[in-house]
Amino acid sequence: MIRNPRNLPLVIALLAVVAIFSSCGKESSPTTGWTYNDPRTGGFEVNPYVEQETGPGLVFIEGGTFVMGRSEQDVMFDWNNIPRRVTVSSFYMDETEVRNIDYVEYLYWLSRVFGETYPEVVRNALPDTLVWRERLAYNEPYVYNYLRHPAYRDYPVVGVSWVQANEYAAWRTDRVNEMILIREGILQWDPDQVNERNFNTEAYLAGQYEGLVRRNLRDLDPRGTGERRVRREDGILLPAYRLPTEAEWEFAALGLIGNTIYERIVERRLYPWNGHVIRSSERRTRGTIMANIQRGRGDLMGVAGNLNDAGEITVPVYAYWPNDYGLYNMAGNVNEWVADVFRPLSHESVADFRPFRGNVFQTTVRDEDGQLVPKDSLGRIIYQNVDPESDPRLPSRRNYRHADNIGYGDGDFASSRFFNDPDAMERVGEERLMYDYGTSSLINDNARVYKGGGWKDRPYWAVPGNRRFLDQNEATNDIGFRCAMTRVGSPVGY
Repeated sequence: MIRNPRNLPLVIALLAVVAIFSSCGKESSPTTGWTYNDPRTGGFEVNPYVEQETGPGLVFIEGGTFVMGRSEQDVMFDWNNIPRRVTVSSFYMDETEVRNIDYVEYLYWLSRVFGETYPEVVRNALPDTLVWRERLAYNEPYVYNYLRHPAYRDYPVVGVSWVQANEYAAWRTDRVNEMILIREGILQWDPDQVNERNFNTEAYLAGQYEGLVRRNLRDLDPRGTGERRVRREDGILLPAYRLPTEAEWEFAALGLIGNTIYERIVERRLYPWNGHVIRSSERRTRGTIMANIQRGRGDLMGVAGNLNDAGEITVPVYAYWPNDYGLYNMAGNVNEWVADVFRPLSHESVADFRPFRGNVFQTTVRDEDGQLVPKDSLGRIIYQNVDPESDPRLPSRRNYRHADNIGYGDGDFASSRFFNDPDAMERVGEERLMYDYGTSSLINDNARVYKGGGWKDRPYWAVPGNRRFLDQNEATNDIGFRCAMTRVGSPVGY
């Protein structure tokens, strides 16, 4: 035990010296006495690991506790955002929204790899550029120019559905990890990847990727061939890029790290900046609007000669000032998809730690002998929802009993309006018992949360605590997204 915290730097320095001198010999297990990384003792490998690498485009977000939910008056009277104290783990988030140029790079890769054999893959990834059309407005120039013209390359991509955003995140994971393996001298550049021959992180870890290998790692297992692939235990590959959860996004947007003195938050923020107005109170920028929003009816960018927010639609992703985490446009510009499924009362039932609604637990598909089923035609590992056959311990588990937990806590048949109708289950389906989609509700398991306010929203929606929802397959001209990544190991960045 370190009794005096002031001695902590000295203790760390001494431990570093000890580690340097001990590295001259073989490190051994403190529980068995057997040496690590020694073929004579079986070749169990323990690799040095200091810190998680920060992936391209990401910013470290130190987690903590905060009050999630409504901080503004509920002018919509939805009562779907009850304040709740929760804890968010440290994680990483994109510094900016995903840009048009980023998404066009993704489309180019898909076209090059899948375009000839699987053109539907490219078509399914295309943003809906027709979201710019209005019945009584002339927006055709944006339909043809916004996504691909170089003038808009640093503007946030829009017209992307929640499903498409997740596919982009999965693609980005593979490209970043492929680049890491090339950088480490393990793989060679392979511009001729086609169809299932493309690099996929999960397929590589499962031994199902046969690419241009420059050199493998040394295998210390005496039964092996002397070389092996990179494993998860090596800590070389990064976790997956993904959409942030609602709690993560809201926590990062508020940036309370800049408002904290020890464990005391001196002022609860309404926006990602201090104060309760959308204009800057700093001397040099006093009166300047802090986000790209609509100030009032018909006023989207200010008066000619003094365009206050200077954004008639979206603006470049580095416009305005970042919040205290270094994140740009966490209010205004475009709304952003988050991972959660929408439920009005989620804040009442989600966990205190890493709250999230949307879990569908899956496992890899295996054959009768327990061997992994070969990857699909796109080079991806095949997954299925867990069930009693794939997990015989499932019925006895305490933490979950079903694969699909999206509707957990919604209620049951007895609490639905079909309680007195014994044929309702068969007629409308179990998933519609609580939310009769299209008849009495617009909520179902495809309703996904988006937050942050966009270029045509009023300041109310720029408050990070406010939330709306849209079907996961739909898109608009004011919803974009940014990616996040899980932080593994210490919650404190070094």
